[in-house]
Amino acid sequence: MSRILVVDDEVGIRELLSEILRDEGHDVTLAENAAVARTARDMARPDLVLLDIWMPDTDGITLLKEWAASGKLNMPVVMMSGHATIETAVEATKIGALDFLEKPIGMQKLLSAVKQALDHGKRPSYNELSLVAFPRSSVLKELKKRLEQLAASNRSVLLRSSTGGIVELAARTLQQSGKPWLDLAADTHPLTLDDLKAANGGVVYAEELGRLVRLQQKNLLFVAERLDMFNLRLVAGTDLEPAALATHGWDEGLLGRVFSARIGVPTLSELRNEIPDIASQLLTRLVEAGDTPLRRLSTAAQNVLRQHDWPGGYAELKSAIKSLATAALEEEINSDEVQHLVSPGAQVPGVSMGLALEVMSMPLREAREIFERMYFEFHLSKDGGNMTRLAEKTGLERTHLYRKLKDLGLR
Repeated sequence: MSRILVVDDEVGIRELLSEILRDEGHDVTLAENAAVARTARDMARPDLVLLDIWMPDTDGITLLKEWAASGKLNMPVVMMSGHATIETAVEATKIGALDFLEKPIGMQKLLSAVKQALDHGKRPSYNELSLVAFPRSSVLKELKKRLEQLAASNRSVLLRSSTGGIVELAARTLQQSGKPWLDLAADTHPLTLDDLKAANGGVVYAEELGRLVRLQQKNLLFVAERLDMFNLRLVAGTDLEPAALATHGWDEGLLGRVFSARIGVPTLSELRNEIPDIASQLLTRLVEAGDTPLRRLSTAAQNVLRQHDWPGGYAELKSAIKSLATAALEEEINSDEVQHLVSPGAQVPGVSMGLALEVMSMPLREAREIFERMYFEFHLSKDGGNMTRLAEKTGLERTHLYRKLKDLGLR
């Protein structure tokens, strides 16, 4: 049984298509506009989308572009319209639509298009997460733009990042869809010309130059000399200065010539507001790839992820999300599950003995304000921002509670 999402603002057409497709044994979800379609797509990847072009809130072409830009167009989409021009149909195809149906849609034509689209989408490709998936984050959107601008004139790029950075997330942005990804740290044999030929058009990657052994360093230099020959990109990261890299066996001058293009990459601790979105995107890809059952993060769980420092960076976050999704007993992953994984034994997130001693040495008024802020942050996180539960737990009347949160600078 295939999952089909039908997006059309006309109720009669939705009901007709739904009746036909359900009679054929398909599981059909209906959306009357782009907003509902976005929610349905984010909940679970459909096997096929039938998408109307002309809709009142957001038209189908715009929604198609949005899915393509965020990496969510990994399912076949068939466009529908009774007023579209040939140019519109061509534009939709260029963006990624598989087919176009003109209204009124005959039953046989509909079923034929649905069958072809489902056959086409039986083995979907699941791209790794990259900066492309975050068009609403100004920080990540700017980083993507700078990175692509730098890579436009340089085949090799060095990503400078402190421990806990998003080096892989940034590097994946330069990987074209369906092209190879060669991780130098995973290779323990000398690379050959055949290896580079097999990686043609792809990205050769090293998360941290300082962790590459001598053989892997030689592999990197071997690749660097043949980037143009095999249409390759070389992307590496490091948090070490040139002098420190020299102690790991690197020739400082040679490394400078290989990586003349450099760009700074933030750490997850600098991207706290983006962490819930990154985590949700990672979880979505695990579910859509069939690696885990359907799972979603509660708001409180996202808040715990946001508060964690992630010293291991993006790799640690990826591992944590996969562990949470695999071990969760319910569809929704709650804050306690996250807390037990990232900070086992911790009672209140973010409270250390050092901080407690520091607060104890402050004047009473300042110490009380800090304690109150931590107290309310903890309960807001635990209950997902539910003000009714917060009022019950604190014993405060709601008007007084809102005033207190405003005074503390909390939402």
